[in-house]
Amino acid sequence: MAATAVERQALIDGEWVESGEWIDVRSPYSGEVVGRVAKTGAAEAKRAVDAAARAMETPLPAHKRAEILVRVAGYLGRRHEEAARTISDEAGKPMKAARVEAARAMSTYTMAAVEARKLAGEVVPMDATQAGEGKFAFTLRRPLGVVGAISPFNFPLNLVAHKIAPALAAGCAVVLKPASATPLSALLLAELEQEAGLPPGWLNVLVGPSAEIGDVLVADERVGVLTFTGSGPVGWKLRERAPRKKVLLELGNATPVIVEADADVAAAAAAVAANAFSFAGQSCISVQRVYVARAAYDQFVGELVPKVEALAVGDPGDDDTDVGPVIDEDARDRILEWIDEARSAGAEILTGGELQDGLIRPTVIADAPADAKVSCEEVFGPVMTVAPYDSLDEAIERANGTRYGLQAGIFTANVRTALRAARELEFGGVTVNEAPTFRADQMPYGGVKDSGNTREGPAYAVHELTEERVVVLQL
Repeated sequence: MAATAVERQALIDGEWVESGEWIDVRSPYSGEVVGRVAKTGAAEAKRAVDAAARAMETPLPAHKRAEILVRVAGYLGRRHEEAARTISDEAGKPMKAARVEAARAMSTYTMAAVEARKLAGEVVPMDATQAGEGKFAFTLRRPLGVVGAISPFNFPLNLVAHKIAPALAAGCAVVLKPASATPLSALLLAELEQEAGLPPGWLNVLVGPSAEIGDVLVADERVGVLTFTGSGPVGWKLRERAPRKKVLLELGNATPVIVEADADVAAAAAAVAANAFSFAGQSCISVQRVYVARAAYDQFVGELVPKVEALAVGDPGDDDTDVGPVIDEDARDRILEWIDEARSAGAEILTGGELQDGLIRPTVIADAPADAKVSCEEVFGPVMTVAPYDSLDEAIERANGTRYGLQAGIFTANVRTALRAARELEFGGVTVNEAPTFRADQMPYGGVKDSGNTREGPAYAVHELTEERVVVLQL
């Protein structure tokens, strides 16, 4: 175990709890144990739901919820470097990206605090019909109940923040199960919640087998909402198993970018090089498929490849590193197999496609067949494809040609083209002259098709986590 390794217990009803069993957390880069956490299961999950339900019997007023959220944002600011180092150690995320994630978590909490103070219903115009004459009506927004939250490994702090902060803003207590590979950031955040004065039971954090903890969250009627970020098959199966709960899914993507001939090709190439390989491509909106107008294709590739080859691959703990490891050996082996499949099918590897000191070099693949996994599935690794097109119709059709629909982007100087893409690209978000990897934490974020069924961002998540109750008064 590393000399700086941390030990964390589970949080249940305001108490740090040991279970007698431990899960080691290993660096994806070195394999070294960077921490260990208490392993929990069904029994602890039941206790956590009990605590959350009990906490909601004494609601926190909006101003107190907001004050706690603001304090957490401030504590994250004071411990920013520690939070970033924790992210980097457990996820293998380069420090420059980990610092950005820690800063974004501060924004997530800040915006959630705003939403806690704004949470309100609306007045219903009753005299708009004859039946409503003589009556006054308004709505309240009420929390849906305990939130069961399941978060992934790739943004172990900020995606946890997106589960916890809007739920607390909405007045919902939370039982959180972070990814077992990267639980340390979530438990650090839980510590900050306690320091900020969050009463016992409002946040419970469990690390352990998904089947055991998830089964409890699915079965218990007091859990009104399940919110899940992760793989599509797991997410949709969860929804099938909980038909009477609200199940919010934020799932994967095979992110496309269209580059028109009238675009600033150099700027597009720079944006793609940076956003296809940040955190080794392990983001749901990492650029994966790039379609370039044939007239601009050679220039784009000529600009792109040197920028990709200039990315620093290595130790994520070094400030200069751009691309570190993928999360584990299984992921690495799968990604290399997909690259080999594309190569065998006639695709050209323009750069990368091999290991460098055990890490996958950033890989650009030209002319991959449409049915190759790198073209139609989510790679979740440092791999992108590039291909020319002859018409905008073709580019949009190819961009839409997967089951995913989270975010897409287009680079163009023509506003008509941009607005057409915004209408016709079948995605939850479309960026113009910006990589679709862009996300500001206050904006609505979520997908269509197999990419999910909800919108995150505190304002939108709070709406999802509450329901309207109408009150009618006879005057």
